[in-house]
Amino acid sequence: MKINEIIYWVATILIVLFEGVMPAIFGGSEQAKSGISHLGYPDYFRVLLNCFKVAGATILLLPVFKGRIKEWAYAGFTFDFIFASVSHAVIDGFGMMAFFPIIILAILAVSYIYYHKIQKKSHSETVFNKINQL
Repeated sequence: MKINEIIYWVATILIVLFEGVMPAIFGGSEQAKSGISHLGYPDYFRVLLNCFKVAGATILLLPVFKGRIKEWAYAGFTFDFIFASVSHAVIDGFGMMAFFPIIILAILAVSYIYYHKIQKKSHSETVFNKINQL
């Protein structure tokens, strides 16, 4: 069980750093503004995207959020990475900028898989403890 938790937290922390901390710190920079306009998106899209990234990262990080809200955060990041990859591929071709979101998507998938492994194990232990109390 311990190794599953370590893998989950390492993957989740990486996602939180890339998708929560970095947009919160650098989302208003000139480089971020020029990057989003280079892809053809309006500036308000950058602001909304950063808000949703920070909110999603917070949901993934805090254990108090469970169930559907966490599923929606994982889904939102999945769409974000796929659309980022497609946007970069269409504008700049199939270079590193188009491939990098897929790498982060793989890290997100690890977080998601191990989140469910931990939840399943936790649920099984809870059921087992309740049966033993009878």
